[in-house]
Amino acid sequence: MARRRSGLLDDVAAMPWPIGLGIGICGYVAISHLAPALLARGDGVAARMFASLGGLFNLLGWLCLLGCTLAAFASWSRARRTRRLLDTRRGLDDIAALGWRDFERLVGEAYRRKGYTVEETGLGGADGGIDLVLRRDGKRILVQCKQWRREKVPVSVVREMYGLLAHHRADAVHIAALGGFTPDAARFATGKPIELVDGATLLAMIREAQAGGQARVEPVVRIEPAVVASTDAAATPGCPRCGAAMVRRKNRRDGTEFWGCSRFPTCSKGNKALKVR
Repeated sequence: MARRRSGLLDDVAAMPWPIGLGIGICGYVAISHLAPALLARGDGVAARMFASLGGLFNLLGWLCLLGCTLAAFASWSRARRTRRLLDTRRGLDDIAALGWRDFERLVGEAYRRKGYTVEETGLGGADGGIDLVLRRDGKRILVQCKQWRREKVPVSVVREMYGLLAHHRADAVHIAALGGFTPDAARFATGKPIELVDGATLLAMIREAQAGGQARVEPVVRIEPAVVASTDAAATPGCPRCGAAMVRRKNRRDGTEFWGCSRFPTCSKGNKALKVR
């Protein structure tokens, strides 16, 4: 079911708390002081009536300030909780234990620490949709969050999000899913402005954010923690399946190194293709 905001204070609460508090102060000054002064100008009956209502305007001004202050506090509290939500994640099990709403906030915070401006749209929900809108360097990116741990996202979901790209005049689509994506979904996303963020990639983003790093904006691919990129371009072979550059990886079980395709998991058969000599 889609989330809906119920009023002006919900919109204020969705803003950064300093902005909400500033709106409250400006509203108080405008209602308590400016409005009575403007309406009471002149010598007519209406002017005298508004002049007699100064106490009411003052009360309304204080109510505006109080409401915006409470909304600003809610914004501050939610932002603090979201930061803590990211800082306390230690693995995929911690992420999977979250509710779907907290999962969306976690993904949004991870992107926020990468330098994006993040908007929680309220157009998504437990079943999906557009959950976040990212903005950076003049580009607009739609994000859908799928907290499916035991199920892979099928190609139909990726097609649906790709169809929203033109409708919302966005530049790209990101889909974050703990359980990963089906091969058909990965093939469909190849060559399109679609980035598939699986659980391992999301966890890497979270750990980078926890370390305080600023990542470059680049296509998201799954990278195992043991990946070590080769710095010798001349010695780097190409993937025998797709031709993309290979990267050095290490087998956690026996410690042996091998060349794997840099486009893994999109090019899944290119992984572990060549042993490092």
